[in-house]
Amino acid sequence: MREHLGPVPLAGKLLHLCKRWEDGGLRYIDVWDSEQNYSRAFADRIHKAVDSAFGGARPRTGTKVWVLNVLEITGSVNS
Repeated sequence: MREHLGPVPLAGKLLHLCKRWEDGGLRYIDVWDSEQNYSRAFADRIHKAVDSAFGGARPRTGTKVWVLNVLEITGSVNS
């Protein structure tokens, strides 16, 4: 997937987590600094990268979005 996104970081992406379920499925959790940056990244790069990675057939699972009112973030994550 990374090779389809390209080397330039996605503007506004604060955190990306990927978890593998026991059945082999994957769950992605991304945290963004704004809904605007999230929407732009999906429209401009992420959907295109997913389509390329899956040979033009994006999985039907769709995207669930939760808007969080974050009060505090601590710690650090290295890319």
